[in-house]
Amino acid sequence: MDIINWKSIVESLLFAAGDEGLTLKQLSTVLEIEENVALDAISALREDYKSPDKGIAIIELAGTFQLTTKKEHSVYLKKLVESPTSQSLSQAALETLAIVAYKQPITRTEVESIRGVKSERPLQTLSAKALVKEVGRAEGTGRAILYGTTKEFLDYFGLKNIKELPPLTVTTDDPDEEADLFFEKFQETFEN
Repeated sequence: MDIINWKSIVESLLFAAGDEGLTLKQLSTVLEIEENVALDAISALREDYKSPDKGIAIIELAGTFQLTTKKEHSVYLKKLVESPTSQSLSQAALETLAIVAYKQPITRTEVESIRGVKSERPLQTLSAKALVKEVGRAEGTGRAILYGTTKEFLDYFGLKNIKELPPLTVTTDDPDEEADLFFEKFQETFEN
């Protein structure tokens, strides 16, 4: 493959890695190429992103490469975050918030095992909206972040404390109709 293809793949990998980013060693291992070839692809991408018609850049923090937005666009990004239309939560964020609320403190891995899909982005969204926060670290290898709800969560939902959450019950109008599989799995996990 030529450098253009490597650039495209590196760009995809950095996008998928999100805020965690990737080290040069991780990139070269995944691509099965020498580190200097991976570094050339990163350097070429950085040059491409210097163009004024590009809105993203690659930064290196603590030996990790990440995609980020350009600083000169921060005014517009702040407007987006503060706009009323950005206040609604996606289905994924709502599911994640429900799991955190009922099972807190809980790790991202535990949330993902209940939802059955990755939950990094919904947790980031909920953290950015101050609905969940880090409340500690789990014991054991890696010391995973434990998430819990915030005072803003209670305010937003009009609760005095977390004990005011309604009980978990799954009901349907039609007794023959199967309930949503997500809520069945969630309830099974909650009861364990």
